Amino acid sequence: MANETVINPVDGEDSVNTGRRRFLTATTAVVGAVGVVGAAVPFIKSWNPSARALLAGAPVTVDISALQEGQRLILEWRGQPIWIVKRSKAILDALPTLDGDLRDPTSENADQQPAYVREANPELRSIKPEISVLVGLCTHLGCSPEMVAEIRPEPFDPNWKGGYFCPCHKSKFDMAGRVYQGVPAPTNLVVPPHYYADDDTIVIGVDPQGAA
Repeated sequence: MANETVINPVDGEDSVNTGRRRFLTATTAVVGAVGVVGAAVPFIKSWNPSARALLAGAPVTVDISALQEGQRLILEWRGQPIWIVKRSKAILDALPTLDGDLRDPTSENADQQPAYVREANPELRSIKPEISVLVGLCTHLGCSPEMVAEIRPEPFDPNWKGGYFCPCHKSKFDMAGRVYQGVPAPTNLVVPPHYYADDDTIVIGVDPQGAA
């Protein structure tokens, strides 16, 4: 995996709170994955409200025009990390093959994503197939999972097809944020409300009709 600047918590309840505090010091950052080696960090232009407005839930507008395949953009909304990932064709092709291993493969839990995201594609959990938008907090105890996006065997899963692994209690999610069976996390990662203002601009925090 290419260099990353994510928060990697360690075991225990204290680590959850520590990870959250550490995250609140972060601003917008781009990290690489999915086999991208030595990729230039793209210039990410965003128009963000004040810190107080962010905590109150003000929308965040992000330009993703420089986001390359296999890269992840991390930003903050409502004190939570938001991950925007541009997925490769190989990852998109792998996602439907995982349904039998997942707890909620077709995103039936309505609390985990807006209805318009599920209607667009319940397996990809995204408005645009290649762009994933997720809240980067494990649904077990709120740790920040690691992105392990390469399709290759991993110590925690010899049949790994890319996704997110939570080091706190070993929960696993695929690259759509769908939770695996047999792990502590009870539900898929949350997809926040969002819409595309244009092909290169995502607004986080409101749906296409403007509702929060």
